[in-house]
Amino acid sequence: MSPMSPVSPVSLTAATSSDEEDDSDSSTKPIRSEKKKNPASLFQTGGDPPKEKKSKKKVPPKGAESEEETSETLQKNSNKKGKAKKSKKKEERPPSPVIEVENLEEFVLQPAPQGVTVKCRVTRDKKGMDRGLYPTYYLHLDNDKKVFLLAGRKRKKSKTSNYLISIDPTDLSRGGENFIGKLRSNLMGTRFTVFDNGANPDRANADWSNVRQELSAVVYETNVLGFKGPRKMTVIIPGMNADCERVPIRPRNDNDGLLMRWQNRNMDNVIELHNKAPVWNDETQSYVLNFHGRVTHASVKNFQIVHSSDPDYIVMQFGRVADDAFTMDYNYPLCAVQAFAIALSSFDGKLACE
Repeated sequence: MSPMSPVSPVSLTAATSSDEEDDSDSSTKPIRSEKKKNPASLFQTGGDPPKEKKSKKKVPPKGAESEEETSETLQKNSNKKGKAKKSKKKEERPPSPVIEVENLEEFVLQPAPQGVTVKCRVTRDKKGMDRGLYPTYYLHLDNDKKVFLLAGRKRKKSKTSNYLISIDPTDLSRGGENFIGKLRSNLMGTRFTVFDNGANPDRANADWSNVRQELSAVVYETNVLGFKGPRKMTVIIPGMNADCERVPIRPRNDNDGLLMRWQNRNMDNVIELHNKAPVWNDETQSYVLNFHGRVTHASVKNFQIVHSSDPDYIVMQFGRVADDAFTMDYNYPLCAVQAFAIALSSFDGKLACE
C-alpha cells in the first residue's frame, strides 16, 4: 500500500497531499555532510558568520527535531512506495518540544531556537454570527499542555483583508494592550505584509524608534485561468545579523517596505523564500509533499517554505489535519507571529489565490 493512500480523495482536489509515513520508517541514521552549511548562514545579511554556540551541542528537548534529522528525513521521496504494514492505530504526531513561555509577548516575537522545530496547531472557530465570514484563528503549541500563543481575526469594514493578531484569545481589538501585530493585503488579495504593534509612520517619534516593523511579506502568484494546482508563494523576511537577531525593517513610507524592496530587487538585509514545489504523483493523480505525518488531509492550503540554497531545511510548514484544524511548524529564523501571519494569509478567500 502506498504511504499516501490514507489521504482520500486526493485525485479530486489535485492539491498538495501529505505523506503518512510511520516514524519507524524514517529511523535511519542521519547522513552527515561535511559540505553542508549551517542553516543559520542562509539568513544572515552582513557581518561575521554566526558563531557556534556551546549550547548547540546539548541534546534537543524531547519532541524537538534537530536540523540534521529534519533535513535528512525530509529528503525521503514521498512518491517512493514503502512496505509499511497497514495499521489501524491512528498515527500520533510528534509533539512540540518542551518550551517554557514565561513572557508570551517576548516569546512570539523571538526567532525559533536554532536546531529546534517549534510545532504548533491552528484551529479555526466559525461559531456565532459572522464567524463564517470572520472566523477566529487560534495558535497553540502542539503538546500536552496546549499552551496558547496567538489569536487572529479579520477586521470588518476594511477595504482590504486586514487581520489583527493578539496575545489574548478574548481581546482582538486594535487599541487593546494585547495587540501584537497585523496582516494586511493589497486590493487583489495576492500580496500581504505583516507588521508588529509599532506606530504608523504618520505618528512617529522624532527618532523613529516607535515606528512599526515589517516582519514579513507574502506574494501569491495569481491563477488567472482558475487552475486548481498548487499555489506559488514567495515569502520575504528581514535578514538576521551576526548575533542571530532580526534586522529591524522600519519603512518610513510604502515605497520602502519589504514588498517594494523585493520588487525593486533591493535585497540588502532582506531574505527571499519560496514554497517547496510539490511533485506530481501518477498513482494518486495529485501533487504530493512529504510532511512526515504532520499533515493528514489534502488541501491547496498545505505548503512548506524553504530557502532556494537549501530546500531540505524546512523554514515553515503548514497543513490540514481536520476540517478546522491545521498543524503549523516553524524553524529558525521565523518567530511565531511571522509564521502565524503567513498561515493566515493562506486562508484569505480571494479568487486569485484559489
